[in-house]
Amino acid sequence: MTIKQSVLPCPLQLPTGADSSIKENFKTRMLALQFSLKVLVIILTIHAELILAGISNKCLACICKVESGCKRNIGCRLDGGSYSCGPFQIKNVYWKDCYRPGRGYRQCANNYYCAKRCTKTYMRRYGGRRCGTTCEDYARMHNGGPTGCRKSSTRSYWRKIRAAGCRRNS
Repeated sequence: MTIKQSVLPCPLQLPTGADSSIKENFKTRMLALQFSLKVLVIILTIHAELILAGISNKCLACICKVESGCKRNIGCRLDGGSYSCGPFQIKNVYWKDCYRPGRGYRQCANNYYCAKRCTKTYMRRYGGRRCGTTCEDYARMHNGGPTGCRKSSTRSYWRKIRAAGCRRNS
């Protein structure tokens, strides 16, 4: 298969009669532009990795500790008119928001690994643009829902997470 010459992008070239100082200035500017683009790509990559990285294991451990002492056989208990189950004290609506992993709500919420996966998925779904990507943001979302990071009612929960050993960037 041959590609027509006219389809290929035309390289940026100076007229053949341009003097050497114009060529050097052009070269310098192109190198600066190339460097700036490389820096921009690095910054965007780092930012994307921070957003996609999700909640840390340390932050998850603090949430688990505050919610249940991280007891894996805690079961379900009535909490504010609905049940909260398992080591992360997950409610049915939270489980639905993490795309219903496992064989059912109570089974997943009471299984440490499924509940942890559900919590990570929930944070990936609602963190980032909506709330942020710090442990504080994630903890307050866990307690107050998708916009929990902006609710004043979740500040006391964040203080409990801090007392459990986590910091904003844990």
